[in-house]
Amino acid sequence: MRCFDYEHWVMTSRQSEPSLERRAPINDGITGSDHCGCASVAKGQRMNESKLVFAILLFFAMCSVILAVESGTYRLLSVSDTEKLILVSQIPSKTKYLLDASSAKITLNGKPAEFKELKSFSIIQVKVELKKKLSKNGIGLDGSASEIKISSTEKAK
Repeated sequence: MRCFDYEHWVMTSRQSEPSLERRAPINDGITGSDHCGCASVAKGQRMNESKLVFAILLFFAMCSVILAVESGTYRLLSVSDTEKLILVSQIPSKTKYLLDASSAKITLNGKPAEFKELKSFSIIQVKVELKKKLSKNGIGLDGSASEIKISSTEKAK
């Protein structure tokens, strides 16, 4: 899009005056043939907006990688009452995780439940925060469980 240059128009429209010559548009090398820079400003704004969107998407991608929060259905293999640790296995891949469940919010059919009640269930839904190099009392852990949901329609052990 080309901006209207009044001065250029006045000078080129006066063909009757021999002293005034026809001028070419100013080209400063940055804005192309648009001497006022309107096109370059719009182009620069689009580039800045796209950079901002890219930065926001990159930020969320890095957060998800760093926090590594997974939520899914797991098979409960073992429960430790003293340390409040649980050993779970992902259902489709059978990957095992040793998790700290001491600060987990435990619900049974949407109502708060005790940690001791976990032993009677084999399938649970867990929101897991996987972390590297996490240990509790000398035991290496894979992460922590922030939320454990149990449905009474699941098969009990």
